[in-house]
Amino acid sequence: MGKIIVAGIGPGSKQDITPAVLEAVREADVIVGYKYYFQFIEPYVTDGCECIDTGMKKERQRAEQAFELAEQGKTVVVISSGDAGIYGMTPLIYEMRRERGSNIEIESLPGISAFQKAASLLGAPIGHDMCVISLSDLMTPWEVIERRIIAAAVGDFVTAIYNPKSHGRYWQLYRLQELFLQNRSAETPVGYVRQAGREDECIKVTTLGEFNPEDVDMFTVILIGNSQSYMADGKMITPRGYYRDLTREGDKIGQNIMIESFRTIAGELRKKDYPLDHKWALLHAIHTTADFDMENILYTDNGAVETLYNKVKSGELKTIVTDVTMVTSGIRKGALERLGVEAKCYLSDSRVAEMATSLGITRTQAGIRLAVEEHPDALFAFGNAPTALMELCDLIRKGKAAPAGIIAAPVGFVHVRESKHMVKPFRNIPKIIVEGRKGGSNLAATLCNAILCFDDAAQLKPGRDL
Repeated sequence: MGKIIVAGIGPGSKQDITPAVLEAVREADVIVGYKYYFQFIEPYVTDGCECIDTGMKKERQRAEQAFELAEQGKTVVVISSGDAGIYGMTPLIYEMRRERGSNIEIESLPGISAFQKAASLLGAPIGHDMCVISLSDLMTPWEVIERRIIAAAVGDFVTAIYNPKSHGRYWQLYRLQELFLQNRSAETPVGYVRQAGREDECIKVTTLGEFNPEDVDMFTVILIGNSQSYMADGKMITPRGYYRDLTREGDKIGQNIMIESFRTIAGELRKKDYPLDHKWALLHAIHTTADFDMENILYTDNGAVETLYNKVKSGELKTIVTDVTMVTSGIRKGALERLGVEAKCYLSDSRVAEMATSLGITRTQAGIRLAVEEHPDALFAFGNAPTALMELCDLIRKGKAAPAGIIAAPVGFVHVRESKHMVKPFRNIPKIIVEGRKGGSNLAATLCNAILCFDDAAQLKPGRDL
């Protein structure tokens, strides 16, 4: 009784064929394969070995011939490109043995897969969890393929794409790009290699947003990075995490926990390509509240966080005024000291109670009036009292206040929404607003902290001042 050896001959370079496969080719009585692949093993075929080549899409025919020859007592090598177990002949051979009720021995020899070869040419894009998806819908319904694409994108897998296009299959790669962009940043690195390991090999690196599906064909393998992948010196890198302690983690346990929390939040955001300063405020807000509804209700003016940070950095902004002491308490003291900023709440000022009583206004309103007299150009942060925010709006309209910025996050049921609407017409004042009834002192404080540590945003490294 003969045997069948299913051998992966690699992506197309003679140097990428394994010694075990070469040995099998030399010892074969018969070699069966797609005629295009014989050119890669021809130098290793011994005299007297019969070579049976078939055309494309003749996989079942090749498998049947292999069994017929093996049943004659011959050692048959079935060659397949890449790794024969990945979109290759090995599964078909095993299925056919079961179908035929055959007891022919089967041996599978692995080969270097096209995605592995492409990865080596691109740098190190598959350094972490990955998956492989074929866009060919000849034997798999597109609905199933699309579910797998979504799962890969949501799961943050590095993803290799096989069979991206053909003459009749032109739109599927566009759909894949659309689905990934719904779950990944447009800056996600993408690398693709055409004819990997062969003479007309072509290597390109781009981003998910800039990737043009028209640049690829059926001979191309595409690799899409995960949220940690990056490009350096023309190469695509997905870190395993060995340098995490040196390059990403903080110096304290609390900061390490916060960094890990921010990574988790960033991975679960519905949208991945927010502008950096909005995303930084959003991550702080969700981290503080564990409420992903912040994606829907946190509003920031264009560049508001970065603008306010630059005012702090330049020394133009030296004071933060809060409506209640709880907001002041939540602003990190280390950040205030590091940047030379003072955070103040006037509620405990002896003048507040007297003013509130004499004028018939709330104590928080009185506190804001006093604050505007002394610090009309401060950053004003509200986490409790809508009446205080409304008071500031009135003073701005009267020309008595010109805030550097406003954080509007009062919480409650009476006048809360209205107070936030009142802020929006001041288009020349950078604003951060928690829309609707939600808010709170903790939110106002964390949004202040997001401003004070904005220089850590690009590295996603919060908590420096814990």
